[in-house]
Amino acid sequence: QVQLVESGGGLVQAGGSLRLSCAASGRTFGTYAMGWFRQAPGKEREFVAAISWSGYSTYYADSVKGRSTISRDNAKNTVYLQMNSLKPEDTAVYYCNAYRVGDRNYWGQGTQVTVSL
Repeated sequence: QVQLVESGGGLVQAGGSLRLSCAASGRTFGTYAMGWFRQAPGKEREFVAAISWSGYSTYYADSVKGRSTISRDNAKNTVYLQMNSLKPEDTAVYYCNAYRVGDRNYWGQGTQVTVSL
């Protein structure tokens, strides 16, 4: 069982930066691949970024590539999403996800990111 709690969202002006954090419970955090997804009003949830259990491999959606960095600290059971050069279209609820083969997907409650002009 994994519990995920996101933090770091907020209101920021276009061009600004935010760092999202996702704290995970449990002693098996380091065995899970972690990801960030987002859902804007009236839209489906979409992939943003992911990182392998070791942290060696990272993946990004084209919409955030070059502006965002996903990282993890397995000693702190935490995954981060640094977002720079934010745009109004980045406005969404951002969700943390934990995945491991043979196990279910785990989701956090989400953190709101609002980017104003």
